[in-house]
Amino acid sequence: MPGPPPGYELEFEDTFDGDALDATRWLPYYLPQWSSRARTAARYEVGGGSLRLLIEAGQEPWAPDLDGDLKVSSLQTGLFAGPVGSSIGQLRFREDLVVREAQENVRLYTPRYGWFEVRMKAIADPRAMVAFWMIGYEDEPDRSGEICIAEIFGRDVEPGRARVGMGIHPFHDPRLTDEWAQEPLEIDATELHVYAADWTPEHVAFFVDGEHVKTVGQSPGYPMQFMLDVYELPGEGETTYPKVFTVDYVRAWRPPAR
Repeated sequence: MPGPPPGYELEFEDTFDGDALDATRWLPYYLPQWSSRARTAARYEVGGGSLRLLIEAGQEPWAPDLDGDLKVSSLQTGLFAGPVGSSIGQLRFREDLVVREAQENVRLYTPRYGWFEVRMKAIADPRAMVAFWMIGYEDEPDRSGEICIAEIFGRDVEPGRARVGMGIHPFHDPRLTDEWAQEPLEIDATELHVYAADWTPEHVAFFVDGEHVKTVGQSPGYPMQFMLDVYELPGEGETTYPKVFTVDYVRAWRPPAR
């Protein structure tokens, strides 16, 4: 299948043609409720028809006491968190998390079902990881599942082949089970490829360059938001900067009304 099924309608598109990030589509922070907007602000460049998310020399970890030396530059299309001191917030990756900085809750793009795709390049750097994924808006605690459309570690990128993570993580959603794996693909992941997911009420199917890779027979049933990011993983020894995650476009189609 080369693209969205017949009858799907394009409703979100960013081809990064301008010289600034579209603030009506993206929040340039990574889960700021657990840290702060200042510490989680994305490093990025927009221009020439592409987005370049960066890890730069001297960049600090996003939440060192919670997530070690992990560094990230990330965009997201929604944000939901409770008051300061509460445990209410998206992607509660530790049970002891509390909101540290008050946030304005926003829903820039939070679809339920559709065809979603990104055209992007991975980074062949063992300390880097790039990802395009969806998480529940989490306005209710169990609406917390993840659809991972593409997650690529630099250590898994080789000439002419790569392992690409895709599938579902439940987090705190008891209706889902973990069904995620790294799929071996014969591609040069450092070049542009299209990674896509067809999310329906019954399943989520995953595609690379229009070719079906696998289908997961379960599905979150609530609004979700995009997460688009590059990480630098903790490690020893020399590393190079900047780490550049290049994104050509992000598009989303909604299915016909049922």
